[in-house]
Amino acid sequence: MSDSRCVRGKPRSVTGPGVLTVVLAGVLAVASPALATGKWGGAIDAEALQLLKGMTDYLEGLQTFSMHTENTYEDVLATGQKIQFHFESSIVAQRPDGLHVKRTDGMAKQLLVYNGAKFSIYDPAQDIVAVIDAPATIDDFLHFARDALDLVPPAGDMVFSNSFELLTAGLTSGFVVGETVIGGTECVHLAFTTEVVDWQVWIATGDSPLPVRYVLTTTDDPAQPQFVTTISKWNTEPEIKDSLFEFTPPETAMEIDFIRVDSASAAVR
Repeated sequence: MSDSRCVRGKPRSVTGPGVLTVVLAGVLAVASPALATGKWGGAIDAEALQLLKGMTDYLEGLQTFSMHTENTYEDVLATGQKIQFHFESSIVAQRPDGLHVKRTDGMAKQLLVYNGAKFSIYDPAQDIVAVIDAPATIDDFLHFARDALDLVPPAGDMVFSNSFELLTAGLTSGFVVGETVIGGTECVHLAFTTEVVDWQVWIATGDSPLPVRYVLTTTDDPAQPQFVTTISKWNTEPEIKDSLFEFTPPETAMEIDFIRVDSASAAVR
């Protein structure tokens, strides 16, 4: 499953050369009176950081949650032409060791299950499954999936226990763009930059500061491809059965190997 668009590829996790967003040219200059130099080495609006911290603290306080994401990402051809792809994911998370993701990419569907011991990906259309031993916590699993398997589980940035630290690493600017409405939800719009990406986040206002949309632009690529995620159907108290994080493939399923990218070994089970 090493070449599956289900979880592979761009953008990278926030700890790698990627985060989530885009800043319009010239906006920073307009907003400059509200900016101050921060310890991150650039002009960073304290209000923007406070709002971002409010979102990450709220997410980190959730022991269980579910959501639906609609995602669009761009691949850049050798000619420089950009091709857009779309996929949707339904995600259930339970700290510290449970993730259940159903992903639809066009007509293709895949199931990802992590339970603190095993990580499985099942493709029902091809009736193939890959299973590998996994670390004991979601944080360690997300790092393992990225570094060892070159896989980025959908919305993985949402469930890190230190997401504020990761999101603010390497910031060179940040400010509040303003307020808007997305899908009927009132949001505050924030924009940030690092040396390799520009990223924006829209956060619901009120007592539940949940992320509603992310946009990321990879600026160290001349083509500047984007990744856009819109999040809906948040449930911060879902009823979850333990069996949700256990996966037994059909007897007909053919088991294949993950290809590791962190060692010279060709494949592992």
